[in-house]
Amino acid sequence: MILIFSEDNEIAFEILSKARELAESSGSELASISFGGGENAHVAFGASRVFSIQPRDSSIMPSLQADTAVEVISGLIDQYRPETLLIGSTKLGREVAPRIAQQLGVGCATDCIDFSLDREQLIVKRFVLGGRFISTQKFLRKPQIATVPPKKFEKKINGSRKGEIIIIKTSLKPSGTGVQVVETKKKAAQELKIEDANIIVSAGRGIKKKEDLRLIEELAQVTGSAVGCSRSIAADLKWLSEEHWIGLSGHKVKPKLYIAIGISGQVQHIAGIRDSRTIVAINNDPNAPIFKACDYGMVGDLYDIVPKLVAILKKS
Repeated sequence: MILIFSEDNEIAFEILSKARELAESSGSELASISFGGGENAHVAFGASRVFSIQPRDSSIMPSLQADTAVEVISGLIDQYRPETLLIGSTKLGREVAPRIAQQLGVGCATDCIDFSLDREQLIVKRFVLGGRFISTQKFLRKPQIATVPPKKFEKKINGSRKGEIIIIKTSLKPSGTGVQVVETKKKAAQELKIEDANIIVSAGRGIKKKEDLRLIEELAQVTGSAVGCSRSIAADLKWLSEEHWIGLSGHKVKPKLYIAIGISGQVQHIAGIRDSRTIVAINNDPNAPIFKACDYGMVGDLYDIVPKLVAILKKS
């Protein structure tokens, strides 16, 4: 059995679509885990069996915590013995996957960009050394556990596909946890998730002060873009929230157009934008690494170029 889990349904559908190909080629059963609904969609995207995790008290649907996910998934592994477990590489998934692997004493490959099966042996490909190289790896023990980032596989729906939905009632409160949730605060929702944007205008350390981000925001408004940034803007200076952070440790994006403004182009940032269809860079350093990764580059002061670019776009 190949078992899929992600609390983000869009990522789950992407993984299911790819895993369906593997299941059909190897004759394996493809199953998924659903917390809080969407079971029929899981079937349409490839699952032949869906484990629907529901609270015993239907009036209460607590937010999913890592302890709960680990306990539920570990229970399903004990019962159904899947050979492969693929987990969406979200903040939750990146915590859940290694914890399950540690419990079982097996390996865990993170942020896999491709995978295949060879005689039930999972072969994965993933970036290593800051995204400079692609490593091909295989597992020594089962279950084989891997996390998969978003936007790596195309969703393929089949509305006529049939599947079994197994309802599992649970308290959704982990036993023996050492974690106590004191308070939960929702983050302010962005108008557009950075991963879903077709155009991204991104700011780097070339921006001299926080107030100057208005230049980036104005260009984003004119082009209908989402605003992104490098690590220094989000993690070091905290001028923008982590929702805007693009790179190896931030969000990995795949827009049609990526405009990097004042970004030097270190390998950690390039790892987050390498799947962009077209990359445009603006930097005053002609030797900046970003110029080796971009399709079009402009050498010059962003404080001169960006306002002129905005003016031209407004006219056109």
